[in-house]
Amino acid sequence: MTSPNYRVRRATLEDLSQLTALWKSMHFASDDLAKGITEFQVVETTEGQLLGAVGLQIAERQGRIHSEGFTDFALADHLRPLLWNRINSLATNHGLFRLWTQEQAPFWSRCGLVKADAEISEKLPTIWRGSATAWLALKLREDLDALISLDKEFAMFRELQKQDTERTIQRVRTLKTILSFVAFLLLGSVLAWAVYVFFRNPQLLQPHR
Repeated sequence: MTSPNYRVRRATLEDLSQLTALWKSMHFASDDLAKGITEFQVVETTEGQLLGAVGLQIAERQGRIHSEGFTDFALADHLRPLLWNRINSLATNHGLFRLWTQEQAPFWSRCGLVKADAEISEKLPTIWRGSATAWLALKLREDLDALISLDKEFAMFRELQKQDTERTIQRVRTLKTILSFVAFLLLGSVLAWAVYVFFRNPQLLQPHR
């Protein structure tokens, strides 16, 4: 993803020195963040000078936006939308259900992330729990539980259809058996009547002279 002056991409090990300097300037735990360097999306000049970065950690089909930093916060308003577009693309590609953040910049609220209430907070992946800082959340698609529930309902619907089909087939087989029996009785009756008529009138089979 590019703009006339900036380029956004995933961080690589080659960015480690610049990212470490950025994280230290932000008073982040740079050693810990370095372990997940490929979680970060960086924005740089066309000459390769790193200007900002933000992390997107993924767990349980949900994403955590974290550790936002810029070398010059005067550029933040120009760079955040580029990083946000990148995060949106990643969320779509990974099929994420929800985005979370504890970032405090008003920009994230303008992107649709809202303060998570108690019910929504229950959906926060366990790995991110334990912090007293409030969470913002943005629902991207139906939760996995809801999808599973729909799958179960569809499976039940298919099972009911299968049972109805089997019952219909069984009724058809029963009807065919009854019709076959009735036909057998009719045939037997016709044969019995023919035998009866023959014995009562054996001359019927004699040739006429």
